[in-house]
Amino acid sequence: MKFADIKNDIAFRKIFGNENKTEILISFLNAVLKLENHRKITWVEILNPYQLPIVLGAKSTILDVKAKDKAGHEYIVEMQVTDKIGFAKRVVYYSAKSYSAQLNVGEDYYKLKPTIFIGILNFEFLDTPHYLSRHLILDAETKEHKLKDLEFNFIELPKFDKTEEELQNLVEKWVYFIKNAENLTVIPAGLGDEGLQSAYTEANRHNWKKEDLDAYEYARMRETDDKAEKMLVIEKRNIEIARKMLKRGISIDIIAEDTDLTVEQIEILHNDTK
Repeated sequence: MKFADIKNDIAFRKIFGNENKTEILISFLNAVLKLENHRKITWVEILNPYQLPIVLGAKSTILDVKAKDKAGHEYIVEMQVTDKIGFAKRVVYYSAKSYSAQLNVGEDYYKLKPTIFIGILNFEFLDTPHYLSRHLILDAETKEHKLKDLEFNFIELPKFDKTEEELQNLVEKWVYFIKNAENLTVIPAGLGDEGLQSAYTEANRHNWKKEDLDAYEYARMRETDDKAEKMLVIEKRNIEIARKMLKRGISIDIIAEDTDLTVEQIEILHNDTK
């Protein structure tokens, strides 16, 4: 078997936004949100189902997977690979916008249903050592939870380091799948869950159509190009900082520590400024 990188745009939306395999999203939501017994989600409608970009290689217009359960609660599940400027504000804005969009002009506020955000992050975002965190609107002193309609959950993949043998519950198995699937060759034993089993099956690229595989590879190329462009911007910034430090007479070794440029690169800059 050859599994896809779940952090890839196409793979993520193909698996979690699959209208024909909603048991995948249902299992993931129940595990992450710790919903049990009568609170468990049993049905979801995916509001932005997976579709290939109209132009192969173009950036998909779907930013996340959105779904609604029988009670009308809306869920936003987003994969964020890099820590972008203003990410925290965008999460609040986007969730609040989704919440307010439930009402048409003139409709009563009581019709509003909770909006729950789940961000899967491939970078460290919060100070907590825990890989999974839940954020609610609480009274600062009494911790009263009266404003219940907005909730934010974050899964920080770099903080999750358990091996397959150490997995103890379903949420750990889900996070392990998202972080490590591309490096596996077989479905782990003892999943014990239909939704997660389906997720592994859908992630097996041997089962994909050619257009899905092509879109997946284009997304990988785009991500590589974006990373290269970002690294170039960082290197240019470091070069400018190094030049200013050289003019101030700061030693090359200190400049190398502060800018991540090599001593050889700084020596070249030093010679150019003479």
